[in-house]
Amino acid sequence: MAIAATDAQDRVEQLVMLTDRLTELVARSAQAFEEGRPHEAAAQLDETTRLANLYRHESARVRADPALVAGAPLAQRARLVRATEAFDAVLARQGRAIEAARTITEGLVKAIADEVTAQRGQAVGYGPRSSQTANNTATAITLNKRA
Repeated sequence: MAIAATDAQDRVEQLVMLTDRLTELVARSAQAFEEGRPHEAAAQLDETTRLANLYRHESARVRADPALVAGAPLAQRARLVRATEAFDAVLARQGRAIEAARTITEGLVKAIADEVTAQRGQAVGYGPRSSQTANNTATAITLNKRA
């Protein structure tokens, strides 16, 4: 998929609109992660993915052939630069939010696994005189999605 622009000015305008929309979607996603509602970010995933692929494709085209946007007025190209800078800032914010969510999730899983390990005893030896000792190694756990 590519932008169907009639000239450089049209291409830059479409790139600004694409970048602004993508920035809006990623900002909403970052906010959802920051507020502990990642399921809301997932609702926009299809559109975000489609637009991100278009953005990546068009950015590569413009990098390979700067003449595609060179004929646009300077003020319009400056708007594209500002839109791109805003998009980069939102991407960094989203990266921090996702990393924080990942860290929290991994910590919860480790805490659960450690608690399961602490509550399980492991028999040492055989027979009625064998003893129970705590097993300090992590074990696999299964979560019931219906719970």
